[in-house]
Amino acid sequence: MPIDLATLRRHALARSLFAPTALPLALQRLGFVQADPLRAPARAQDLTLRHRVDGYVAGDLERRYPELGIEEDFFVNYGFVGAHHHALMHPRRVRVRWGKARQAKADAVLAFVRERGVVHPREVDAQFDHGRIVNWFGGSSNATTELLDAMHYRGLLRVARRDAGTRVYAARPPWPAPADKAEVRARMDALVDLVVAAYAPLPAATLSQLVHRLRLAAPQFAADRPRALAHAKKRLGHARVDGVDWYWPRDEDPAAAPALPDNRVWLLAPFDPVVWDRLRFERFWGWPYRFEAYTPAPKRKLGHYALPLLWRERVVGWANVAVESGAMRVEVGFVGPRLAERAFVRAMDDELHRLHRFLGLAPLVDAAGLAAPSQVAAATAGAA
Repeated sequence: MPIDLATLRRHALARSLFAPTALPLALQRLGFVQADPLRAPARAQDLTLRHRVDGYVAGDLERRYPELGIEEDFFVNYGFVGAHHHALMHPRRVRVRWGKARQAKADAVLAFVRERGVVHPREVDAQFDHGRIVNWFGGSSNATTELLDAMHYRGLLRVARRDAGTRVYAARPPWPAPADKAEVRARMDALVDLVVAAYAPLPAATLSQLVHRLRLAAPQFAADRPRALAHAKKRLGHARVDGVDWYWPRDEDPAAAPALPDNRVWLLAPFDPVVWDRLRFERFWGWPYRFEAYTPAPKRKLGHYALPLLWRERVVGWANVAVESGAMRVEVGFVGPRLAERAFVRAMDDELHRLHRFLGLAPLVDAAGLAAPSQVAAATAGAA
């Protein structure tokens, strides 16, 4: 069967929005979950996992992190990756070496962490008092926090857990170096496969962009990126659609992808695998989605943390959700005319009830004890 853009779109949705399962299985199937510290109304990693994990509640990933066999680290973006793939990126060898003074500080901190076992950054700061530094955007940062971040990136430390959102560190044993060129190539191919598994089907430009970003995941393998990209294009599934080359895992058949339920609405995180590739998003749905949390408020078109609104395989709009005094406030916008059909309003209401439970808010009930509407009809009626 010929592959067209609609087929690729359905394939992208079906392979990523799989039936909810247990948290370890969902993490394994996703391969990589991007993290973001903003809570609007929850962190991006939690908003991504809530669609794919049975009974997921905001914060479950942080609470269960030590038992899940995953690592918090930088891949193509910062986030969570399985321990096997994490090991493929280390030991990292960065281009800029530390001077003697900075190396001495890192050695002292590493010895302190090894002695303590697990340390909170404030314990390190109390012990060493490194002071403040000028950060990359011209502001002031805690020097201890910056050093711990750098030691984590280099693989000297790992995130053992988080306490109230703050990374708590443990020391790592030394990493074995890759044995030879063949192992380097095998590692790079496996990292490219992880990229494809997380974000396929990918237009060629995005595949190239993500392989290029592997220089951050494994800078010591940067010289192998052109070979890895060329090799991927030869072994991946491929089609040329409307003048664009697309790629996906060879063992998948886009034409066999099932349709999503037509009575379900999804509010997706800005960094959800379905949304992340803005180039693909615009090709699939015909309008440009932009993440505007760091855009000055007067210049925003969608809102501070707009969640793309998926309905019947179309992203028809967005919603901004906030929690104020224990209550959820929702503002909905549409790309085209406002959707007011009964099926959509009911599905949107169901999604907001799911979001309400995920946020751990008090149940929405009316005076008779029945599930109350989430005021979605009013929210959508006023949307433009």
